Amino acid sequence: MKKSDTARIKTDKPRGILNVRAAEASTGVSRYWPSPDLAPFIEHFWIVRWDLPRPVVAETVPHPSVHMTIETSGRAEIGGVMDSKFSRTIEGKGRVVGTKFRPGAFRPFVGHSVADFTNRTLAISDVFGPRAKSLSIDVLEHDDDLKGAEIIEVFLRALQPVADETMLLTGRIAARIAEDRSITRVDQLVREFDTPARQLQRVFKDYVGVSPKWIIQRYRLIEASERMAAGTVVDWADLALELGYSDQAHFIRDFKRFVGRTPAEYARRLY
Repeated sequence: MKKSDTARIKTDKPRGILNVRAAEASTGVSRYWPSPDLAPFIEHFWIVRWDLPRPVVAETVPHPSVHMTIETSGRAEIGGVMDSKFSRTIEGKGRVVGTKFRPGAFRPFVGHSVADFTNRTLAISDVFGPRAKSLSIDVLEHDDDLKGAEIIEVFLRALQPVADETMLLTGRIAARIAEDRSITRVDQLVREFDTPARQLQRVFKDYVGVSPKWIIQRYRLIEASERMAAGTVVDWADLALELGYSDQAHFIRDFKRFVGRTPAEYARRLY
């Protein structure tokens, strides 16, 4: 791998992986930064490869991002923001080449509300038309990760996306929520970004597909799952309050709704 290729490798730890054992069982997960001109739109490219002696269940808590995935199984899809965990049994040998768009940054590629994709998975050709039909073949004929990413970049550049101010604003706010664990309420965002709550609600539905409150809850639940995996949770009630919940019961209900298990059940399965 050339030095310039090495510079594109993304090394920070992925967030939102639930079934840690399944993730470790796969032969490898690689992530790459996009080229600078596409960085306002794409968070990273991700490639998962596996060669498994027996089936395992992969689980993640989806982020407020649209994903484009191309698989050796023949599936080539656009997945909107999902309201529940992603769960899938992987077996045998395979590869997925994925593109994770930044929150709010998929809209310039389609020109209409991203809410149309929420909780939906569509064929890439249904979203982008005939021009997308050869994309999967072109990407998968190369085993080199970066070559596949470069082919995807050429395809996305041809769509001529334009980053408008609303896209950039929603992206900044979503990043702020992800990075600052103390943000637990929408009114904190209203004050910091000097934007009325109703306007935030409207633009987030249009550009991200979900509300700011939804994103706050999602990242705080990701935070909870990561603490459980690290073995640092001592008291559920204290954790609930720290994450902005008024009571422990509300936190447990939300966690179970997103993850499919109560916090205690999830923690027991980790070890």
